[in-house]
Amino acid sequence: MKTISILMAAPQNGQPSNPLMQMIPLLLIIVVFYFFMIRPQVKKSKEQKKFVENLKKGDKVLTIGGIYGKVVETDDTTVVIETEDGSKMRITKSAITTEGVNINQK
Repeated sequence: MKTISILMAAPQNGQPSNPLMQMIPLLLIIVVFYFFMIRPQVKKSKEQKKFVENLKKGDKVLTIGGIYGKVVETDDTTVVIETEDGSKMRITKSAITTEGVNINQK
């Protein structure tokens, strides 16, 4: 903490401070923002895309609307899922989420 205050303090001899030293806190904020906010979102997006592309018959899925089902048929952009009561629904692949996929179904 003392190091940061030394870096940000104005020079004692009256010379102007280095502009690079003034940019260090801003650069640190940008780096922290990238590693804690942007990078995890990109990683999660890639995992979601990979999961949806690899759907096959028999996979258990959860839609973003909260409907659990089992994949019966797949197409380029849509999936037919069968719910617990035997009804079938055609939904878009983008409506399938990776959240809660490992939850056991009957």
